[in-house]
Amino acid sequence: MVRAFAFGVLSLTLTAIAAANDGWGYYGGDQGGMRFSAAAEITPANVDDLIPVWTYSTGDLAKRDAKTLRRTKFEATPILVEDKVLLCTSFNEVIALDPGTGKELWRFDPKIPTDKFYPANKFNCRGVAAWFSAEPNWRTVVCSARVLAATNDARLLALDLATGKPCADFGTSGEVKIDAGIELEWPGEFQITSAPVVVGDVVIVGSAISDNARVKAPHGTVRAFDVRTGAPKWSWDPVPRDPKDPAAATWGEGYKDVGHANVWAPMSVDEKRGLVFMPTSSASPDFFGGLRPGDNKHANSVVALKADTGELVWAFQTVHHDVWDYDNPAQPTLATIDVDGKARDVVIQPTKQGFLFVLDRDTGEPVFPVEERPVPQGSVAGEVLSPTQPYPTHVPVLAPQKISADEAYGFTPWDREACRKLIAETRNEGLYTPPSEQGTLMFPFTGGGMNWGGIAFDPAKQIVYANTSRMMHRITLFPAAKFDELDEKYPDREVSPQVGAAFGMIRDMVMSPIGLPCNPPPWGVLAAVDLKAGKIVWESTLGTTEELAPLNIALATGSPSLGGPLVTAGGLVFIGATMDKYLRAFDAASGAELWQGRLPAPGIATPMTYEWKGRQFVMIAAGGHGDVDVAGLGDSFVAFALAGPNDPKPTWWSRKVDRPGGRMWINFGLIFAGTLVVVGGLWWLIKRLWRRR
Repeated sequence: MVRAFAFGVLSLTLTAIAAANDGWGYYGGDQGGMRFSAAAEITPANVDDLIPVWTYSTGDLAKRDAKTLRRTKFEATPILVEDKVLLCTSFNEVIALDPGTGKELWRFDPKIPTDKFYPANKFNCRGVAAWFSAEPNWRTVVCSARVLAATNDARLLALDLATGKPCADFGTSGEVKIDAGIELEWPGEFQITSAPVVVGDVVIVGSAISDNARVKAPHGTVRAFDVRTGAPKWSWDPVPRDPKDPAAATWGEGYKDVGHANVWAPMSVDEKRGLVFMPTSSASPDFFGGLRPGDNKHANSVVALKADTGELVWAFQTVHHDVWDYDNPAQPTLATIDVDGKARDVVIQPTKQGFLFVLDRDTGEPVFPVEERPVPQGSVAGEVLSPTQPYPTHVPVLAPQKISADEAYGFTPWDREACRKLIAETRNEGLYTPPSEQGTLMFPFTGGGMNWGGIAFDPAKQIVYANTSRMMHRITLFPAAKFDELDEKYPDREVSPQVGAAFGMIRDMVMSPIGLPCNPPPWGVLAAVDLKAGKIVWESTLGTTEELAPLNIALATGSPSLGGPLVTAGGLVFIGATMDKYLRAFDAASGAELWQGRLPAPGIATPMTYEWKGRQFVMIAAGGHGDVDVAGLGDSFVAFALAGPNDPKPTWWSRKVDRPGGRMWINFGLIFAGTLVVVGGLWWLIKRLWRRR
């Protein structure tokens, strides 16, 4: 009775806060990650009047050395809680800003080590979470409203929302140090990169672990703590360690040292059901599974646990016996859709393969048909592949999954022929072709398809918006004893030992001699999918070559994208994510690209939007990505809004220059003008010399 009353008070409190903010209170917009906003001030009719109204710099560019910055990913999505925009930097500093001006209100630095600390997945923080006490006086009591954040050195922090100071009653001086449960190979092998989630008085975190280093790796354990005290509540390992667990039979024998299957991507929460939904990844190592024969449940699965106890409710596996690094990389999106004339609560799971699995939220059963289809067989010695893999049949695949040598792409006949030859000599039988010593083509590559940015869902129209990358990897296995030799021979390639396995691995991007993908463009696409009808409504190319090509030539080839979209009731889809320096707005109905906002660095993050004092803001982190540093790194959060009466209106010049292709024409103009000056000068000199004759 008391507990029910407390939850009721908490629910009313959160509802009031949401009404006051009409904002973005969670990493994914709402607890279920729909990335939908009811804000409708910005529309297709006026979006061209968006301007940057404030920019906040974290200061990292000034205070960090270049080597350290190259080990960062700036993937943060802020949240709006009460009267504060809350965000985190790549180094886990937690910052509160004024929503209207971007003025810093407070800042907390957990002092992440950077010297001799090499996080496997780079310095990264995707977001933070908030918790409110059910007590009526929560606004006036210290730490009755808390900001929860996790760190690259595996700490869980609790900070006072009002001041940013650590909550002394949480763990030790406001933090809990999470033990990986195994001696680490190096500092940074085990970290936390995604935002915690909160259900009632429980805070839950996953982990990110270095891929392909070893079989005996840290376990992918999900951990829950008391949000008030930091005391452990429960833990759940996706790999069944108890032989009596029914899932253990799907792992064969000798798998006990296997690690990973971790939840590195964001999680979702259904507060009403008391469930947390988790996307699990592949077991260690990624590209050889001979030590773990069987389907390997509950790796590569969507998993629902009871949030208060960690008890397994259901799990659905999206890849059996993964040897392709096809983790479930994105937040499971919780939505309600019409199925056979009835509203049905579902979980939508995007995948690297380009699939959308739609599952019943209570049972995990597919809402739309999923077929087990035969897949290519025959691998290296000791490997035992699954004969089939699950394919959704109602919702179309959102990324190409096969290519022939004749489809090789190149700007010139020379590089096209090089790509054709590379594809032809690589094992290539379509999706789920097993890794081989010959070299196996992976399409989509391990970055997706879809990745950690997830999808956006319009609950009224029941349309999914998703961005996909379209690139290829070549995976080559080699006997483990050759690792040292090959690592020395190929210093510029990714050569991984997979210690404890019979084979190591080389992973290469499949690129032409001039550095372009060997598959035809577009290399980045934004799509709208009608879930009920099971059809793609539209597809639009996403991104240009502006930061990749000489003279900023902006070809509309699309670019690989990391980060996700958001959709608004105003009829717009906003997305950064590309390798060029723009936040873009697309017409949600037609897919037409309507607006681009120039950023100081690529926005390799998911944007958010909120209404504050009657004005709608759209905000994105613009800091680039250490793995794909083609356009420079940054440390800024940029907020856009419609130009107000006191703001300068966008000029004709800014509309032209601050759009893709603007710098290209400036460069061409400068070259043309320079050529005229040089030619004119030479002509003048020749005439003068001629007269002197």
